[in-house]
Amino acid sequence: MAEQAVKENKMGTMPVGRLLFSMSVPMMISMMVQALYNIVDSIFVSMISENALTAVSLAFPIQTLMISFSVGTGVGINAYLSRSLGQRDFDRVNKSAVNGIFIELCLMAAFFLIGMFLTVPFFNAQTDDADILGYGYIYLRMVCCLSLGLFMEVTFERLLQSTGKTFYAMVSQLCGAIFNIVMDPILIFGLFGMPKLGIAGAALATVMGQHLAAIVAIIFNLKKNNEITFRFRGFRPDPQIIKGITAIGAPSVIMQAIGSFMTYGMNQILIAFTPTATAVFGIYFKINSIIFMPVFGLNNGAVPILAYNYGAGKKKRVTDTMKLSFTAAICIMTIGFLLFELIPQVFFSLFNASDHMMSIGAPAFRIIGLSFPLAGFCISCGSVFQAMARGVYSMIVSICRQLVVLLPSAWLLSKTGVLNMVWWSYPIAEIASLALSIFFLRKLNREIISKIGSREPQN
Repeated sequence: MAEQAVKENKMGTMPVGRLLFSMSVPMMISMMVQALYNIVDSIFVSMISENALTAVSLAFPIQTLMISFSVGTGVGINAYLSRSLGQRDFDRVNKSAVNGIFIELCLMAAFFLIGMFLTVPFFNAQTDDADILGYGYIYLRMVCCLSLGLFMEVTFERLLQSTGKTFYAMVSQLCGAIFNIVMDPILIFGLFGMPKLGIAGAALATVMGQHLAAIVAIIFNLKKNNEITFRFRGFRPDPQIIKGITAIGAPSVIMQAIGSFMTYGMNQILIAFTPTATAVFGIYFKINSIIFMPVFGLNNGAVPILAYNYGAGKKKRVTDTMKLSFTAAICIMTIGFLLFELIPQVFFSLFNASDHMMSIGAPAFRIIGLSFPLAGFCISCGSVFQAMARGVYSMIVSICRQLVVLLPSAWLLSKTGVLNMVWWSYPIAEIASLALSIFFLRKLNREIISKIGSREPQN
């Protein structure tokens, strides 16, 4: 601990450009692998049967909710701990870590109960197909009841991120994702002498990958994360720290949950035109994840840097990080914009699209792509809000974008009877998101950023 008091973390000393690059690129790589895994996993499940794939799709809202709670709380742990580290309050750093672990364990227990008691009614409310129900019961119960790996993986990876060790977080994520991809066909189809488990094998491969990633992340924290000392003996929950972590993380949880509701609403609007339009929307989300993941990785690298230097009272490093992350995000999303404008057909050819799907999908991608550069700036604003403990601003922007503007405008434009008009709801929503993000950014600058270094940061 004496060494901690004299040697400052690299987030307060390394040149901002090199720091942001070194912390963000590992997260970009790991998130790209995660996005690729989701595609490959669906391919293997579809080889069992179409009903198996349908069951996994129906289970997705609960899985998304589980990920929302784990990752959202992880965002709170990350920002709260990084700010404490910047303030050189090492006692609060350690307490933040163990209280964060406690919160995630409580969430895991809640989803264990959901898996045990709500799996059957959840699926029965969606379908009466016995085959789908059988697959769904097995899959959802396993991923919920064996979710300890997921919650611990997210927690300990966020602890690595919060102290600037994103390379180790990347390694743990890669270990879990690659193991998952390898074990999927082995457990599903019974390769190399293993039992043929079918849909249970898909679920087991998923939770085994999560547990492996958690173990690797825990080892890295114990061996490499010298800024944190884990003390569990005599642990008692600290209401103030739990409140601080939750206040930052709750908006992230809500934002991700809102995304699920928006997707459901858009599907209902599009299917009124043709089921192919809904399929196009599904393909957009798969490709969307590949394009947006680098920006989210950039965000994950920027949040601890911003929070640390905010806590340390280093205004110039905060503003330099903001400017650089804004520029990088806009550049990344401009590349996505150009790809959507110039070669949308290439994306659809990956999914063996029919001529009808291509005729719907190409103009859809070109219209939606117009919103990408604006989205890059707005996403980066969200990282600033979270780092400054103003995650509620991100939540408000997300609610207004998806529920107040996007869905209503899509519904109104659908009344024209022209499918291509519906896609314009995306640029419209992003313009509204931009206006609101700028408003909150100016407010944040006036109330907090401009005063960094002249007063103690708020908890």
